[in-house]
Amino acid sequence: MPTLLSPPRIAMVLGLCATVFCVITACSSTPKTQDNAKKALSGTDEQIFLGDTIEKNYDPNVIMKRGEAFFEKEEYTEAIVEYNHFLDLHRTHTLASYAAFRIGESQMKRATGIDRDPDPVQKAIEAFERLRKDFQGSRYDGQALQKIQECHDLLAQMHLFVGQFYYRRGSYLAAAHRFEQIMKLYPEKSVAPDALYFLALSYHDLGADDWASEQLTLLAEKYPSSARSSEGRSLLAKIGGGKSATLLAKNAEPASSSSSPTPPPSGNQLSLAAGVPPSAPTGSFRLPSASALSQSFVSCRLGAWC
Repeated sequence: MPTLLSPPRIAMVLGLCATVFCVITACSSTPKTQDNAKKALSGTDEQIFLGDTIEKNYDPNVIMKRGEAFFEKEEYTEAIVEYNHFLDLHRTHTLASYAAFRIGESQMKRATGIDRDPDPVQKAIEAFERLRKDFQGSRYDGQALQKIQECHDLLAQMHLFVGQFYYRRGSYLAAAHRFEQIMKLYPEKSVAPDALYFLALSYHDLGADDWASEQLTLLAEKYPSSARSSEGRSLLAKIGGGKSATLLAKNAEPASSSSSPTPPPSGNQLSLAAGVPPSAPTGSFRLPSASALSQSFVSCRLGAWC
């Protein structure tokens, strides 16, 4: 007959099995934890994050390594702090212009889409403009200019997204203001035809068909090859824009010699009086500065705060 174990012996055997299992599990999980830690640091010496010595707080190489490590880990807010700390202490260092460029890049990385807060994009423009001013002729000057262009592309898309959102909600005043801002700040960007078309739609839905006709006529003249041009012509025919187009043509004729000359209106007066958003010639078009962007949200032409 098989030998039966007493209850105390059964408890002892079960305890030994549990102990062996825990030891095996712990041994097998230790290397995995260490591997994850190494992967998180991306090969960076973790000692640069530890301690609070004077050397670690002032050494330019250590500060730069911390900034780069945060950037690699996509912790861009912390990276900006380190790059700014580097510039505060070592503005004449050979890597100072690089730190300034990384600040702009980090701000751009913080922007998560055209449907999000535009503040990181505006701060990126400020950072790149500061780089070009403080480190003129640096090796990052051309790259900074290209990044500024990319930031303005994003802002133009953000304006269009918000304007279309307002339009879908029936908030035509707010929508018109956003589309006007695109035509004022970014008439040469790829979103301009869409903005002009939706500006006309907003005016039409507000009952201002004369203004809508003006924008649709401008759309056909300035962006004839755009996808919105044909839609604009259809809408112009629907609302009976022939009379408005004729009026625009008459206004473009030179005044007779007998009439007294009048000074030409300024860009803003032209926008308000004639319904045509001011725009610079293609060859002389310049992107607005960061300070100009902060003042872009003013009363729209309909006399309301949008």
